[in-house]
Formats: sequence, C-alpha cells, structure tokens
Amino acid sequence: MTVLCIFAGAAMAQADRIKDMVAVAGVRSNALVGYGLVMGLAGTGDGGSRLTQQSMQSLISRLGLDTQPTDLDTKNVAAVMVTADMPPFIKPGQVLDVTVSTAGKAKSLKGGTLLMTPLMGADGEVYAIAQGNLVVGGLGVEAKDGSSLVINVPTVGRVPGGATIERMVETPFLEAEYLVLNLHRGDFSTASAMVEAINEIFGKGVAVALDGTSVRVRAPADPAQRVSFMGLLENIEVVPAEAPAQVIVNARTGTVVIGGSVRVTPSAVSHGSLTVRVNEDFNVDQGATVVAGNGEVVVAPGEPVVTPDSQIDVTEATNPAFVFDPGVSLSSLVDAINAVGASPADLVAILEALHKAGSLRAELIII
Repeated sequence: MTVLCIFAGAAMAQADRIKDMVAVAGVRSNALVGYGLVMGLAGTGDGGSRLTQQSMQSLISRLGLDTQPTDLDTKNVAAVMVTADMPPFIKPGQVLDVTVSTAGKAKSLKGGTLLMTPLMGADGEVYAIAQGNLVVGGLGVEAKDGSSLVINVPTVGRVPGGATIERMVETPFLEAEYLVLNLHRGDFSTASAMVEAINEIFGKGVAVALDGTSVRVRAPADPAQRVSFMGLLENIEVVPAEAPAQVIVNARTGTVVIGGSVRVTPSAVSHGSLTVRVNEDFNVDQGATVVAGNGEVVVAPGEPVVTPDSQIDVTEATNPAFVFDPGVSLSSLVDAINAVGASPADLVAILEALHKAGSLRAELIII
C-alpha cells in the first residue's frame, strides 16, 4: 500500500516553546546495565547452563556456603541482563524502573524475583542497585509432546521502582558560566530567531548563537536562581524558520512525503504505462503408433504430443502531457499529477525525473 503525505506551508507560522525545540547540554539521561539472576521460576529457567550454575555458585559462596556448580539445578533460575535509564538530577535514595531480559536459555520469567543486582554506568561505577518481583506481560507454555504456545514476549519483564539510586551523576548545570541550548533540528535562521527572542526578554548579549545548532546563554551567577531562570527561558516562544524544501521517498513502503516549500521550474511531463500480459497454454494431441504384419495394419495409442500455445497482449495507456509554470506551488504540483491518473508509484518516477532534469527545486531523499 502506497501513501502520499503532503505538508503545505501554513498561512501564519506557529510559535513553539524553547523547551520543545532544544536540549540543554549536559542535562541528559544515563544508561545503566547489570548482570543478575532471577529466582523462583516454575521450571522455565536455564536448566543446565554453565553460566547460570557458575553465577549461582558465586552468589552462594558470598553468603558463606561452599558448593560446586554440578550440585546446582538451575531449571528454576535464569541469568538476566538488567537495564535502566537514569534521569538527570536524580538523587540517592530515589527509585527508577528497570527492564530485565534473559541472557540464557530461559523460556519465561513469569513469577520470578530479581536478586540484588548492581547497575553500572559507562565508566564502570555502580550507580544503582536493582531487586524485586518481575512483571511479565508475556506467557509461554510447552507440552511434553513438543508443542508450545507463546503469547507476547515472556522472556522480558520489568520491575517498577525496582532500582534504588546509590550515586548521583554530576552535571555542569550549577557550576557552568553558560548554558548551551542544542536545537533538535539545526537551522541558522531558527537559532538567530531564538537569540533575538531571549535577548528581547533578558537583555542584549545574554544569548549568542554559536552555530546553526547551538545557542549559548549566560546563566545567573547565583546557583539558586538558575532553576527559576531556566523555567522562564524554556517557556519563551520562538517562531521556527520554514523547513527546507525536501521530498522524502521510502522505497520499501512506497511512502512519499513532500514538504510545503517544494517548487518546480517550467517543465513538461508525459507519463504513460505499458502493460504486457502473457497467457501460456498447451494443446495436447493423442499420438498413434501404426504396426503392420501378416497383411494387417494395427493402430495403437502412442505418447501424447504437447504443443505450446502462447498469446502475448500489449496494452499501452496514453496519458496526456502536463506543463508546470514557473514557481508552481506544491498543491499545483500534486493536482497536475493526479489529473493524469498517476499512481503513487508513478509519482515517485515523475519526481525522480524532475529532480534529474533540475526542475524540482527540492532535495530528493530516498530512504
């Protein structure tokens, strides 16, 4: 199924809040990861996995017991990887959700309990400790005859509020002299407009555009005023610049997105379609064998004779040509193409030809 999406320019540009347009440098989440064990499974664990057996032996030895990996049955235990995103400014003692995924042969984590698992950051330091009962949305059932039924994904679960923060990630928000705002979509005009809007409220020279993506804002010297300053700053409304002229084509799904700034220079287009149909048939005749002997002639059935009978029909649909005037708009472009009955697939071919000829005043992006 092919979809054509058209985004036309509005008569009046809408203003957006700065908080919806930028990310503050240094204020971001941090990924955490850890390796742990889930206990209490109803026979859906890793079985005889050496990884799980060694992990259990290491855990039990830290509790003061001496055992061998071969003494452990891990059918009710699963080795798992635990992941979480640590939000900015989160403090020790606060909690966050964790995601638990099987690392071995476990078929389901339903009903399991995650044992105490340290969660580390990219620097190898422990920032949180995870533990708790899993919530699993999937279900897996397996019978003795080998048949099985799986609903959703039973090998991944979550522990809401299952991790407790042990260490805070330092950010430059309170110490840095400047705050840097990074635009989600870099544009020199938008960055310039943002600087003007900020300086209009806080005074000349408070904001400076570093490039088309970053705007530097002088922060208050008193750290106690930075939160209220940021609250005022992020709610300032800015009219973003008009998006560049682009035509985006997804060749796999047939989706075509045409931006509202697309224009076409004078050009004439004629697009027709050629249909070739091949009907393959066979004519079968019964063969015969003639045998003569003793004055008699005998006709006996022989091998059938197969004769191919192919028919080829060629149909060419003739579509009228259409002409684009100078500076034709997006709506006129689509109306002209629709007038000749072009399908979305034909539209892609026409746009590619216009771009190749230099008549399409837009960037053609194939994804």
